[in-house]
Amino acid sequence: MEELSGEGATHSVFRGLLEALEAGAIVPGQRLVESDLAAQFGVGRNAVREAMQRLAARGVINLHRNRSASVRRIEIDEANEVFDVSGAMMELLFGLAAAHYAAPQHEAELDQALTGLKDAYRSGAEALFSRARRELYRTVLRIANNRELARVFPAVGTHIIYARYQSRKLQTIRMRNYEKLVKAVVEGDEKRARALAHRHNEQMREAVAEHAAAHGMA
Repeated sequence: MEELSGEGATHSVFRGLLEALEAGAIVPGQRLVESDLAAQFGVGRNAVREAMQRLAARGVINLHRNRSASVRRIEIDEANEVFDVSGAMMELLFGLAAAHYAAPQHEAELDQALTGLKDAYRSGAEALFSRARRELYRTVLRIANNRELARVFPAVGTHIIYARYQSRKLQTIRMRNYEKLVKAVVEGDEKRARALAHRHNEQMREAVAEHAAAHGMA
């Protein structure tokens, strides 16, 4: 098989590992061997290293001196620290989106993103739901129109939390709350959007803690 090279090779590894995490093909705490990944994706080891650096910057993996990288594993105490940060950022994100929403510019793409999330939820597949959730956030970030928020928001580790503490209950809470959040954005209700974002974050904090306790992960 001919090796991919350059930016395309790096992106192939970057995206492939994210999708593998969402699908449960790799799991938090798992070691990632550089030579194995190079063979798996048909790329050179430099592309793997560059992808690893990007994933580390996104908070997806941990890099270790003199040993293989590993998928980041978030225990419940660190999950609470992530929720402390994600709550503030979500309130800012959805508040800004509500303030900046303009139907002629944003209605179609936001509706498409929410429809995609609903379809993914009905499928029951965590990988599809995670991808659709990511697309919804990308859309809301574009509407919010804050470059610094767009830069730092993807690095917040909630996606790693959900990769470890997967359940249909968590999906259901997220689906219900995202519908309400999108409605507040469309209505331009900044105050309600912020309040709903705060409530969503706290519900997720509680649901993750309950899941961890029920499965001996606390």
